[in-house]
This record gives sequence, C-alpha cells and structure tokens, in this order.
Amino acid sequence: MITPSLILFYLAGALTLGGALGVVMGRNIVYAAISLIVSLLGVAGVFLLAFAEFLALVQILIYGGAIVIVIVFALMLTRLDEFQQLSEHKQWPLAALSALAFFGVLAAAIARTAVTTRDRAEVSFTALSESLFVDWAIPFEVVSLVLLVALIGAVVMVRRTGERS
Repeated sequence: MITPSLILFYLAGALTLGGALGVVMGRNIVYAAISLIVSLLGVAGVFLLAFAEFLALVQILIYGGAIVIVIVFALMLTRLDEFQQLSEHKQWPLAALSALAFFGVLAAAIARTAVTTRDRAEVSFTALSESLFVDWAIPFEVVSLVLLVALIGAVVMVRRTGERS
C-alpha cells in the first residue's frame, strides 16, 4: 500500500541520489557543490520522515551551509590552471569498475541484512542534548580542530612561495 510518507521517502531518496550523481558526474566543481547541497537536502528530508527534526536542521545548516561554503572558499583559494589538469585523467575505467564492485558489495550486504522495524517515536531534546554535550563533546571538539588544521593547511599550500601575507 502506498502511503504519503512512502511517496515522500521516494522523493527524498530520488533527490539524494540525483544530487549525488550530480556531484560525481559533474565536470564543473561549482555545479558539483550545488548538487551536493541538493543531495544534503534530500538527506534532511529522510531525517524529517524519521522524526529527527534536529538532525534535519543540523544537516541543512552545518553540512548544507557551512561545509559547502568551505568547499567554495577552498576553490577560490586554489590556482585554476593547476585544477584544469586534474579534471582529465586516464584511470576512469578502473575507477568506474571499482565503484561498481563496491556498489555490488554494498547491495549484497543490504540484501542479506535483516531489517527490524518498530514504531516511529520522537526523541526528547533533553536526552539528545545530554547525549551530545556529555557523551560526544570531546569527539566533536577533536573533529572541529581537525577541520581547522585542514583549512589552515589548504591556505598554506595554496599560498605562492615567496609571497608575504
């Protein structure tokens, strides 16, 4: 039986897969970043269908906003003439074969895994915030430091030698 939530799930899944294909198959990196936003919006839709409103909001604000903006800033800092050479590569058949093999392994694992279902229920913000700020506070800070170091490293790598900032 087709329910409205099933139709919305299929729409969110199609949005996610379409955006992901746009990221992978796009030749222009800016269009790939826009496709990434579309894909992340589809994932946020799946979170909404699972009654995870907070995760959907975080998906849109943090990933859809901040991460894509960092990607665009990194593109603005890179030298375009070096990037043009990276878009042409001769190993795409091997990459496509590897991707298909990985997809086959994932599909086989999904097909053989038993799915347990239960009724959907809301999670209280009190329990969620306690879990985030007590149990996961240190890993969150470590990830933020790693991202900061990666951003600083990207700026240092892009800076032309001999220039003073």
